[in-house]
Amino acid sequence: MTILALEFSSAQRSVAVMRSSNPQVMTEIVETGAGGTRAFGMVEAALREAGSDREQIEAIAIGLGPGSHTGIRVAISIAQGWQMACGVKLLGVSSVECLAAQAQAEKIFGRVNVVIDAQRNEVYLASYEVSSGEWKEIKPLQITASTRMPSCNDAGEIWVGPEITRWLSQGKILFPSAAILARLAASRNDFVRGDQLSPIYLREPSFIKVARPDPLFF
Repeated sequence: MTILALEFSSAQRSVAVMRSSNPQVMTEIVETGAGGTRAFGMVEAALREAGSDREQIEAIAIGLGPGSHTGIRVAISIAQGWQMACGVKLLGVSSVECLAAQAQAEKIFGRVNVVIDAQRNEVYLASYEVSSGEWKEIKPLQITASTRMPSCNDAGEIWVGPEITRWLSQGKILFPSAAILARLAASRNDFVRGDQLSPIYLREPSFIKVARPDPLFF
């Protein structure tokens, strides 16, 4: 199966093409600060380098965040359009899981805390136990105040994320990678329809209800 992976949840966007029969051979295009219109150029460049045509793509994996809402929506829109046109399989994967797998690939072992900016002086936080053989979630993704970060910095723990040094100078900057996303997708088969894809966003929707107009004025 030929997989196209789109990871646009951070400031470093990436696109990868991988054949599941040989996951060690992969093409990945990485750009920093790419706008939405560059997404298509990145896809075309990845396909060209991989020697693949659009028609050869059988599955598309999308990094669902949390992270850049706009970037994730761009990736989802591309995947939805592709499925409508060509009937490809779609798979959404947590970008936090990608970062845990990225830590393992870079031999960052131990208790690894993944941190992503959630705006509003808050962060997304999840914790994993990472070893050479596996990575396992030990604390599920949650939102917490960024001011609580230093108090959680126990000895022996490792902190990673796209902007981690904003809060902890000793943290290691890691960006979710389309190459890792493609490898994770190759081992899964929980495909979905395009309309079932949505960004990971833990906050409850908030809105202000508009008062009903006085009928006397109509």
